[in-house]
Amino acid sequence: MIPMRLEEIAAVVDGEVHGDPGLVVSGPAYVDSRNPVADGLFLAIVGERVDGHEYAAGAHAVLGSRPTDAPTVVVADPVVALGRLARHVVDRTPAMVLALTGSVGKTGTKDYLASVLRSLAGADRVVATGGNHNNEIGVPLTVLQSGADTDYLVVEMGARGIGHISYLCDIAPPRVAAALNVGTAHVGEFGGREQIATAKGEIVEALPADGAAVLNGDDPLVAAMASRTAARVVTFGSSGTVRWESVHLDELGRPGFRLVHGDESAVVQLLQVGAHQVQNAAAAAAMAIAAGFPLADVAAALSGATAASRWRMEVHERPDGMVVINDAYNANPDSVAAALAALVAIGRPRSGRTIAVLGQMLELGSEHEAGHRAVGADAVRLGVDVVVVVGEPAASIADAIAAAEGPIVVRTEGRDEALAWVRQNAAPEDVVLVKASRGAALEWVAEQLLGDPEDTDSA
Repeated sequence: MIPMRLEEIAAVVDGEVHGDPGLVVSGPAYVDSRNPVADGLFLAIVGERVDGHEYAAGAHAVLGSRPTDAPTVVVADPVVALGRLARHVVDRTPAMVLALTGSVGKTGTKDYLASVLRSLAGADRVVATGGNHNNEIGVPLTVLQSGADTDYLVVEMGARGIGHISYLCDIAPPRVAAALNVGTAHVGEFGGREQIATAKGEIVEALPADGAAVLNGDDPLVAAMASRTAARVVTFGSSGTVRWESVHLDELGRPGFRLVHGDESAVVQLLQVGAHQVQNAAAAAAMAIAAGFPLADVAAALSGATAASRWRMEVHERPDGMVVINDAYNANPDSVAAALAALVAIGRPRSGRTIAVLGQMLELGSEHEAGHRAVGADAVRLGVDVVVVVGEPAASIADAIAAAEGPIVVRTEGRDEALAWVRQNAAPEDVVLVKASRGAALEWVAEQLLGDPEDTDSA
């Protein structure tokens, strides 16, 4: 963060200093008091169960709604104030903001883009969203990690309703903005895919006329967003400005392809698993090219990009030969279908079975049952051998499979029972996928299968 005195921060956010007004904040802002940042700014929020002000002791400085034991800038709404402070920092740095949104693939694309930019511009010149910190708190926290030497700021943006992305773009105005897709994630909150498209398209409306809108040409709802911006439009997909050709998978399901832009092309061999990674990588490539980087350099950087976020298509092989795919960070019908396709691709050359351990998908609203039944239908269509369904909320997956001639279905009440079944029935030649929404916490199952010594209690 750009060093600022508390009195300067107070002036920016219309707050009042309680404590030393000359105290300098030079570290990033943070929200977890268990991991304080040296010289940083602790954001104290009053939540439903926890009041952050009660954990401010020992903080270098605090942004909150009432005084604390530490030097504090007191404001009416700390979250709004954090956004205002972040915008102030953006305006004082030379960083180009590259923002992206979509129903699926945001974090994967963000990770690819950040890796490419760090490879080509220098790791210390790039700041990117950590994990999926893509909301009204996560975006400003990301921005506040930038400083005078930051050249590129990669920001993932999520939305739970109309106006959310517009608000985030006010905090971090993009020069390059991408809309990846419009799927069924969060459809329960929005009411339909058209409403999701309206919200996601706010990201290109925020672009200046000399910016670049990067749009998925294979998604009609995204392609239609071209009419919502005066910026230059760059498309990506199976056809368009930046496109892929000759996709193939290696023995571990890692895709290779030819990346094409105009009259130029280059070979890309990704290190991550799943054919769906091609779209994520191509979107990142289109954004990097729109920012001015040469195709050949982008392709080479993509080929060297390693996974930056946990529990997303992590492929591990146990000493006995069993392959475990931990993709338990999050889930919706589209991402589960992609994961199942990757499971089958990895399992096809092996002599064992493909086993999918699937839990519930959250935030589907009225589409909850239909979404879970769609996953069951995908398992049948793709030829998965066994589906272990975890918990009653995911039961519609099993119901859909039972109604067709498809995989063996195992219904379990929870994580412990699912783990026990896999341990007792899976063979060393098998490939096991673990996937669900984050709230199901099924990463524990994958970690136990791999013998993670750090987590032996199911809680």
